[in-house]
Amino acid sequence: MIFRLLPTLFCLGLTAQVADYANTGYRTEEARARVAQSLSAHDREQTQKPRDLVAQLKLSPGMTVTDIGTGVGFMLPYLHEGVGPNGKIIAEDIFPDFLARAKANAASKQLSNVEFIHGTDKDPKLPPASIDVTLVLDVYHHFDYPEQMLAGIRSGLKPDGRLVIVDFYKEGFRDPKHIRLDEKDVIKEIEANGFELVSTGPFTPNRQYLATFRRK
Repeated sequence: MIFRLLPTLFCLGLTAQVADYANTGYRTEEARARVAQSLSAHDREQTQKPRDLVAQLKLSPGMTVTDIGTGVGFMLPYLHEGVGPNGKIIAEDIFPDFLARAKANAASKQLSNVEFIHGTDKDPKLPPASIDVTLVLDVYHHFDYPEQMLAGIRSGLKPDGRLVIVDFYKEGFRDPKHIRLDEKDVIKEIEANGFELVSTGPFTPNRQYLATFRRK
């Protein structure tokens, strides 16, 4: 799994470890094991509302959907409900240990239509022009290199493909330094990298927003 740059630096395309603070808990396998416990917590279905999220993704049977930063694969069975057995799910993460957990989760639920991709912090390595919807759930604030990641996501989407960001509000978050940009600045950043905003609004009240984009 995976910032605030001064505007001049962003325009120049310079790179930096802009999500360094947010990523402190992912630097060792032991630390990621602790994160994995929270990603598969027994109450996450109530707090994350995965079926409500899938409904807002407007998936249809046969679609291809990507879960960027899939972690332990929490969303995979719910995405499967959206695209059906004839659809395809691409589960991407930059950590092999997370991908191993996601594969085990998919296998336990007999999900045979999931492809697993080991991406990098600069490139999700998605197949070009093949994806209907890309979901980035609670992961965007972890992007160290958002410009490169957005380029890779855009390349993977079909011409009418959608990018859906679900992330935490910076204001009111228990540790505001963990969230590098607030909602309006996330939208500006994504729009500056080849996308247009379709809609935005609250997802889980006072906790997360959901923003949908189309590639230009």
